Amino acid sequence: MTETVSRFQPGTFTPDPRPASRAAMLVAQTTLELKLLLRNGEQLLLTMFIPITLLIGLTLLPFGDLGADRVNRVVPMVMMTAVMSTAFTGQAIAVGFDRRYGALKRLGATPLPRWGVIAGKCAAVLIVVVLQAVLLGAIGMALGWRPGAGGLALGALVIALGTATFAAMGLLLGGTLKAEIVLALANILWFVMLGIASLVLVDTVPAALTVIARLVPSGALAYALEAALTGSIDWFGVAVLAVWGVVCGWLATRLFRFG
Repeated sequence: MTETVSRFQPGTFTPDPRPASRAAMLVAQTTLELKLLLRNGEQLLLTMFIPITLLIGLTLLPFGDLGADRVNRVVPMVMMTAVMSTAFTGQAIAVGFDRRYGALKRLGATPLPRWGVIAGKCAAVLIVVVLQAVLLGAIGMALGWRPGAGGLALGALVIALGTATFAAMGLLLGGTLKAEIVLALANILWFVMLGIASLVLVDTVPAALTVIARLVPSGALAYALEAALTGSIDWFGVAVLAVWGVVCGWLATRLFRFG
């Protein structure tokens, strides 16, 4: 009898049904979420076009009495708007409709853990926020904005904190309510928080109203970011953002639903 000689090494086709590493799963999920964010026209409107329009319009057009250095007052406000649009409104709506169409339920049936889904979404949001900050900062400099190196470093830290806070709020809203309610509520809250944060541009606001505005995440981020870009720290605003982020993050982990 002729002996059959295998041309493959022993074990070449042995099943190896191990899941991918956690790092690989997180990278794959982040890449997927980032592509979905950048391909969505509504998301681009919220994350790029509206902030850029606000930055150029408020700087060049004579709206309000913002003093000689208008761009220095406008840049923190617009960056806050960009962070809120991406991390909160866009995130909440995307999560809400992912749940409605069953996308998150299917992800929940894969080896990807729940924290991986949430971390992937947050990482994608953070990447978009970094791109926003770079783009808006470049436009602001073209319009005359000249921040110091220390201010940029503090501003980056405040933006990171604000992104985490608004992302937690977005996940809580999108992960607990029906998609139609999320769509309406997220947009309403966007306008309300934008109006509250716009008080940072007004110098004649009563002290009591300023305190109330700074207790809202958008107001806290706007005031903290304005202070950071000038080289100082608004500890009150930082504390408010941290509390909102911790509370909303804890509630999101408890109440978040995939279906």
